[in-house]
Amino acid sequence: MTNIILGIIGIGFGFVLVWKANWIVENVGRISWAEQHLGTEGGSRLMWKLIGVLVIIFSFMLMFGIVGNIVTSIFAPITTSL
Repeated sequence: MTNIILGIIGIGFGFVLVWKANWIVENVGRISWAEQHLGTEGGSRLMWKLIGVLVIIFSFMLMFGIVGNIVTSIFAPITTSL
């Protein structure tokens, strides 16, 4: 149940990041790395939108229980060799 609630909150937060990317750039400032590598004028906006989409994807994965399987498959070789 908590995964569903956290997933819904994460989806809402990711949506706001994508929707208000311009407002975030105007109030927080530009990201120099994003401006250099992702575009000349819209790099920071694109960066915030990409972060928002990743948050949405991660939230869906959390809701459906995929995150636990991925973490287990990554760390299972380490824990079994100890």
